[in-house]
Amino acid sequence: MKSQPNSVEILLVEDNPRDAEIALRALRKGNLANNLVHVKDGQEALDWLFGAGQYVGRNVNEHPKVVLLDLKLPKVDGIEVLRAVRADPRTRRIPVVVLTSSREEQDVVRTYDLGVNSYIVKPVDFENFSSAVAEAGHYWLLINQEP
Repeated sequence: MKSQPNSVEILLVEDNPRDAEIALRALRKGNLANNLVHVKDGQEALDWLFGAGQYVGRNVNEHPKVVLLDLKLPKVDGIEVLRAVRADPRTRRIPVVVLTSSREEQDVVRTYDLGVNSYIVKPVDFENFSSAVAEAGHYWLLINQEP
């Protein structure tokens, strides 16, 4: 699937305003945030991906090139979002990168068992977090070859 000029390339699923702003700033700095949608909880992410709730009527055949997914989310957690994405044939090939503060082994194992493409622990300091987001965005948007 080729990306259209105005199609969404990144779906950022992040409830923490500070982390979202750092991620957005890093992606903008790398010229990777032109076609980005930011949602603040797991339910909104599912609604956006599957054209439900406030996103009814959205063309669900236009998929992001990558989903940057926090695990600790309100309403529906990141594990459940990942499970739903991987369970649906329309979305199962979308690359999902977990970007979380959780270093818990069970979270790492569970997300890989569910088919996550990458698991990145958010660095505590601004510069390292910003670099991690920029590198992930660069890889998934510019280097990775889509099916």
